Amino acid sequence: MLKAISLFTGAGGLDLGFEAAGFKTRVAVEIDPICCQTLRLNRGWTVVEEDIAGVSSKRLLKAAGLATGEADVLIGGPPCQPFSKSGYWANGDAPRLSDPNANTLDEYLRIVRDTRPKALLLENVYGFAYSGKREGLDRILHGIQDINKSAKTNYKPVWAVLDAASYGVPQRRERIFVIASRDGREFKFPQPTHGENAADQLPLGLKPFHTSWDAIGDLPQRPDVPELELTGKWAGLLPSIPEGQNYLWHTPRGGGVPLFGWRTRYWSFLLKLAKDKPSWTVQAQPGPATGPFHWTNRKLSARELARLQTFPDDFLFDCDRAQVQRMLGNAVPSLLAEVLAREIRRQLLDAPLREQKLELMPPRRRSVPRRHAAAPVRSVYLSLKGAHPDHPGTALGPRARLRSVELSS
Repeated sequence: MLKAISLFTGAGGLDLGFEAAGFKTRVAVEIDPICCQTLRLNRGWTVVEEDIAGVSSKRLLKAAGLATGEADVLIGGPPCQPFSKSGYWANGDAPRLSDPNANTLDEYLRIVRDTRPKALLLENVYGFAYSGKREGLDRILHGIQDINKSAKTNYKPVWAVLDAASYGVPQRRERIFVIASRDGREFKFPQPTHGENAADQLPLGLKPFHTSWDAIGDLPQRPDVPELELTGKWAGLLPSIPEGQNYLWHTPRGGGVPLFGWRTRYWSFLLKLAKDKPSWTVQAQPGPATGPFHWTNRKLSARELARLQTFPDDFLFDCDRAQVQRMLGNAVPSLLAEVLAREIRRQLLDAPLREQKLELMPPRRRSVPRRHAAAPVRSVYLSLKGAHPDHPGTALGPRARLRSVELSS
């Protein structure tokens, strides 16, 4: 098998995809103990459970049993919080390079410089490449240029923002990927293979999106698991929201009762899956009213979360559901990683796979049941009914205004 070094491994979403494409993780570096426990439970990879800043490149190569230049690929997704969309929406910006976590970009570059893999892949959130706010992306691109000068390599990085659903993952999830070859070959990102699921609207050659029903339709609809029940102030309102909708249903522009102003809450607030559509992005640390939720008005189970992220069914978890969601919400969908790993093999390593079928592609399930009917709004929420103003716009909400006052004082 081809040899991979993995940084910021988390629960192994990237690694599982590369594994399906014929790579073996020779060493994984991860600081989180629950993630490390999960990796050891499932795979026999060498796991270095430390902050990457304290792991020398020499020690990393020794743990992998590799010499400089022998790794076929270096993969990793440095922590994304400094560049998150959530922070930008709420405050008008996110910490970006001023956040201490952004130093992980430099650690990634250090390992590239010292190990000189034949190819590299870096993953991060969409906000990493926001127009006018791409300091993190520029640091990576300029850092690779500096490596070429000092190490006499010829990495030519290319980057793209990919939606996982466009490649068969049953989840809308946009992430940026940076890929480069040591010998200067230019990587071409694969074209999307899937699109909107109305067949008559699909461009020629695209398959319909895989849906939530494809991913989890065979699992118990109403498992007797108390921790999946909703709690908190808004738990009783979720049944009144139709499948595929969120709190916007209960705004003056929606079809329900006007309980909120338009866009005055974050998109995932009371967000519910639709059986015939892909899931929305799985969140890592959701609040009690943050979806996506199951169409039967409950939280998603650990196995359902794993299915939506296209983790293989033999991948086990020995921790509570909140920890599973945190790990999976931070992970890369493994099928998308498999797609990219196959292309890296073919384009950059001259090692194409004979088998064309993607190992982690979910099956199609026929006979999608009708959508569950929404319930009436409970009386306890009707006191909120009335005229509610729209959100004033990005960076103009109350939290952003408060932050502006704090910065100016």
